[in-house]
Amino acid sequence: MNPVLSDLLNAPSPDQVSQVISHSIAPSFLLGAVAGFVSLLSSRLNGILDRIRDLNTLPENEHAMSHLRADLPRLRRRARLVNRAIFYAVISGVVATLLVIFSFISAFFGRQHVLGAGFLFLVALSLLAAALIILAVEVRIALNEFDEFDHHAVGLDPGSSDPRLR
Repeated sequence: MNPVLSDLLNAPSPDQVSQVISHSIAPSFLLGAVAGFVSLLSSRLNGILDRIRDLNTLPENEHAMSHLRADLPRLRRRARLVNRAIFYAVISGVVATLLVIFSFISAFFGRQHVLGAGFLFLVALSLLAAALIILAVEVRIALNEFDEFDHHAVGLDPGSSDPRLR
């Protein structure tokens, strides 16, 4: 008999399926974390893009707020970083999904999946770590941007308790 057909006829036992489900819990939590992280990154990107659009509507010269256009290169850099972080986070989610699929297919065919699953989980976590590091770089740029912001030019006192400065 064909080995693939034989494997299909010998479906995994309920205990094997239960074990695969319990092994899929960590990748499933990782998928949930990635989904929340991508949502956060998308919100940051939308805020940056809105700011870019606002600054692009300002006249080039001879306007009281034209000097704010000097921030456009930094905002574009931040947008590129957040976009890259989103890419790595989404790929991390795809790899985690492949891990769950791989685990179930391995169990269905009665194959060991420990090495493959461990490798895929390591790749997914590494991609998520890369996305987190890129976010840290972007946040640092954003905070430096705030430090260099000319508070007095827009009538804000940096020592005030104004919530816009928090």
